[in-house]
Amino acid sequence: MPAAPTVLLSGWGRFPRLDCRVLAPDGPDAARAAIAREASLIAFGNGRAYGDAALNPAATLLMRANAGVEAFDPVTGRLTCRAGTMLADLITAFVPQGWFPPVTPGTRFVTVGGMIAADVHGKNHHGAGSFGAHVDWLDLAVADGRVLRCAPGENAELFAATCGGMGLTGVILRACFAMMPVQTRLIRQETRRASGLAAVMDQFEATQDWPYSVAWIDCLSRGAALGRSVLSLGAHATAAEAPAAPPPRPRARRMAFDLPGFALNRWSVRAFNALYYRAGRPGTTWVDLEPYFYPLDAILEWNRIYGRSGLFQYQCVLPLAASRAGLTALLDRIAASGAGSFLSVLKRFGNAPGPCPGLLSFPMAGYTLALDFRATEANLRLATELDAIVADHEGRLYLAKDARMHPDMLRFYPGLERFRAIRQAIDPTGKFASAQSRRLGL
Repeated sequence: MPAAPTVLLSGWGRFPRLDCRVLAPDGPDAARAAIAREASLIAFGNGRAYGDAALNPAATLLMRANAGVEAFDPVTGRLTCRAGTMLADLITAFVPQGWFPPVTPGTRFVTVGGMIAADVHGKNHHGAGSFGAHVDWLDLAVADGRVLRCAPGENAELFAATCGGMGLTGVILRACFAMMPVQTRLIRQETRRASGLAAVMDQFEATQDWPYSVAWIDCLSRGAALGRSVLSLGAHATAAEAPAAPPPRPRARRMAFDLPGFALNRWSVRAFNALYYRAGRPGTTWVDLEPYFYPLDAILEWNRIYGRSGLFQYQCVLPLAASRAGLTALLDRIAASGAGSFLSVLKRFGNAPGPCPGLLSFPMAGYTLALDFRATEANLRLATELDAIVADHEGRLYLAKDARMHPDMLRFYPGLERFRAIRQAIDPTGKFASAQSRRLGL
């Protein structure tokens, strides 16, 4: 067998970058053989976790070739596929047949295995919960060579540790989940402006009957305009209401080079924010699902906007009772720093449905704020200051976006110790490990 090559890998943020020995199994049997051979490894889907959660210098298992739909029930919408299957491919294949994923993150360029490992959430968490709530079962290759069927009613604790467990319980080989019926590929979108943080939160609370909701938030505005936002509500358009001439589907463009570091600064971001707020004209329209769910996918390699130093995403969630005070403190500190993020998103999380929520699942009932920052020393220091605010309000940070948090922030995951116990029982030598898990002591 030829020696596995070592390549420089990173997550989507391109920070950090690590030399990793890579293996590329072409199916479940090859993946199991790699697991048997290696003393330490982690699965890598399509590289959309932002930081070091899918990186292991000893062995990183590239799972994209382990892809393909194995079964689909056109009556129930239940779909069985291999873990390396891309969400984009499922959307292309099944939306014309009248089916859409029950939960989708903000990019379609993710694998099903990655969606489960991160227990991804979307714009509909307040009603649908996270992706793990819709998984019927998954097949998990564990450290001793077995493949275990995990479901809410079978190996239930291992299932709960795997949904949101960042690949640390084993390698997901395949999964079955229920797609949701849709009549068209269009979204009825209602746009509303909010003059400040209190106004947008009031609108979130008043519009929970909408299936989807998300707000872009101006993280540099201050005073009475602190947290001014553009709220976007959405619902799948029915065949009866869809316009006769559907809106055009966007063409993807590619970011062909890294922008210089000085291009993103408080003045350029402030100008962008003012323009975006003015452009968010209130009203109702019909849009294709791609610009609604995946606006950044229209710019391939958009992470290059942040320059060669890369970026990190800061995503936190605050409990509902503490959200107004906590978000105010966070936005005050970000605005004072001048470290603008033009990709600033606010969402309302609900109570997670489903019989088996993930032990390390990120969402809780409350509000989540996500911001992208250039990976500079000043911004990393700012993130540590933001951590203190999140901790003061008993919030938590999202492991799928993390590249730098302190292990102490894990204490706000109530299932942490149970996760560690299950992981120790199923993988006593710690075969499945990542740079993140070692950094955080997971």
